Amino acid sequence: MTEPVFVDANVLVYTRDAADPAKQRRAGEWMSRLWNDRRGRVSVQVLDEFYVTVTRKLRPGLDRESARTFVRTLFAWDPVPMDTKLLDNAWTVEDRFSLSFWDALVVSAAQLAGCTTLLTEDLQDGQDLDGVRVVNPFRHDPG
Repeated sequence: MTEPVFVDANVLVYTRDAADPAKQRRAGEWMSRLWNDRRGRVSVQVLDEFYVTVTRKLRPGLDRESARTFVRTLFAWDPVPMDTKLLDNAWTVEDRFSLSFWDALVVSAAQLAGCTTLLTEDLQDGQDLDGVRVVNPFRHDPG
């Protein structure tokens, strides 16, 4: 696998969530692999969701500066910005697949980033969303 892989916020959150050690370990394995292969992609929306979750919802969470430092490292993955192209495409995805608007934004960002794989536990594992295959990272090894 050499194409870029889009990572949803839930996977990023699990890298910091000690409440589920098995998921934390697996999320970490995926992130390590994507860093090593330079194939990880995210969107500004995913970074926003990660930041809010780990600083306000996760117990124990991260302090703001630690969360901001982690988010800044993901700037290297050239996050897909929220713009009119993303929004218009997300509406198409939302209607075509009957997804929530927020999930449609994630899928749209993956499409615009040229990803054929979307790592998330929020959608059906194996589902093909117009060329973006959903992979539940907790059911599959990063290899």
